Amino acid sequence: MTHHSLDLKALPKDFLWGVATAAYQIEGAVWANGRGCSIWDTYCRTPGKVYEAHNGDVACDHYHRWEEDLDLMKELGIASYRFSVAWPRIFPRGCGAVEPRGLDFYDRLVDGILRRGLVPMCTLYHWDLPQELEDRGGWPERDVADHFADYAETVLRRLGDRLPLIVTFNEPYCICFNGYYNGSQAPGRKNLRLTHHAAHTLNRAHVLAMDRIRAYAPGAKAGIVMNTTLALPATDRPEDRVAAELLMDWEDRLFLDPLFRGRYPESLYRHVPESMPEIREGDLDPVRGKPDFFGLNYYFPSYVVADPTRPIPLRLVDAPAGPRTAMGWCIVPSGLTELLLRLRDEYAIETFYITENGSAWNDVPEGDFIHDEERQKFLVDHLDAVIEAVKQGVDVRGYYAWSVYDNFEWTFGFAKRFGLYYTDYLTQRRIPKDSARLYKRIVEEHRTENLSQRC
Repeated sequence: MTHHSLDLKALPKDFLWGVATAAYQIEGAVWANGRGCSIWDTYCRTPGKVYEAHNGDVACDHYHRWEEDLDLMKELGIASYRFSVAWPRIFPRGCGAVEPRGLDFYDRLVDGILRRGLVPMCTLYHWDLPQELEDRGGWPERDVADHFADYAETVLRRLGDRLPLIVTFNEPYCICFNGYYNGSQAPGRKNLRLTHHAAHTLNRAHVLAMDRIRAYAPGAKAGIVMNTTLALPATDRPEDRVAAELLMDWEDRLFLDPLFRGRYPESLYRHVPESMPEIREGDLDPVRGKPDFFGLNYYFPSYVVADPTRPIPLRLVDAPAGPRTAMGWCIVPSGLTELLLRLRDEYAIETFYITENGSAWNDVPEGDFIHDEERQKFLVDHLDAVIEAVKQGVDVRGYYAWSVYDNFEWTFGFAKRFGLYYTDYLTQRRIPKDSARLYKRIVEEHRTENLSQRC
């Protein structure tokens, strides 16, 4: 097992060590107890979209195994569990009639989390739009924001008194760009105008949802989770440095500027004015929408060069030679430190959580053991990057490993494994990897360090 030299005493005493999941990736039971069809149920059944036509019908069967899964998390020694609510379980058609059995499930889940002494962080939307809303136009349609706010209110009326941490959206970039621009994820559409209209609906939905959170969960801290790009110029050419900034405008400030400044980046109106949405009074309100915390998901940086032949004059290129995960993603731990500093300085963000960070590897069981040296190194190096940011004054309150166990990895199906625990999909057995044991030891050492300081 990997040894570490992490300066754990640099982290806050109440630092939240956690794990993160998403409903569609783990729950299964997609047709159980009135759940409606989601865009991912449809996408998985579209030929050629998902590896070997895998789907989330069963996934990790968390819907039926949630008690033992929470016991596993308790055994891991973590303090917090970040989960998501499936919109189609609550409103099978996206709006209209509520499915009480869906609310009952999450009611039991939250009580189970609290009963084990864990802090629940609830994500209201992690990519599973009800299919009927997509059939009516999906996120590019303005009224989806209103339906989302109604859905959020319904969840909060039931669970809000027990949710100390609430997230409106997970990764707006993926929802909009992968869903409506490059078509690489559900619903698989390809249109820049739809992408920017989807972004505006989502930005508006965040504001509306924050209103509902403050009304129905007044004791909660609420925020949003973004996989903000660390855009790096591939060369030292001035035009590539400009392109890197433009990539940040296109992929990230499209969501960050409305959130914190109430407007969209000027460069987008200059380059693609025809795709930009109509903004009505009150749509973007950085006072109402201001998050109590910012959740950052970090996996890898992007490298960019200028390309004047494109409407947005840039092009992504391969990362320099170096280590890569089984996803082909380059490994740059220092990028996490840099991104935290950039976001703090540019937007005056006061409080962060690292809401996802992890790596996929080709894990092979050896009896009851999985020796994942690469994942352990990835974990330690990225925790070191978080600690470095904290030492430079960034207020990071917690770290959530992605993920607690192997699960349905979207278009990659079950082919990619990110878990601290190995999932045997035939038996649904969860087997701890060496990285789980390392993570547990790190959490225990931080707790011990705090106890010794108190004494």
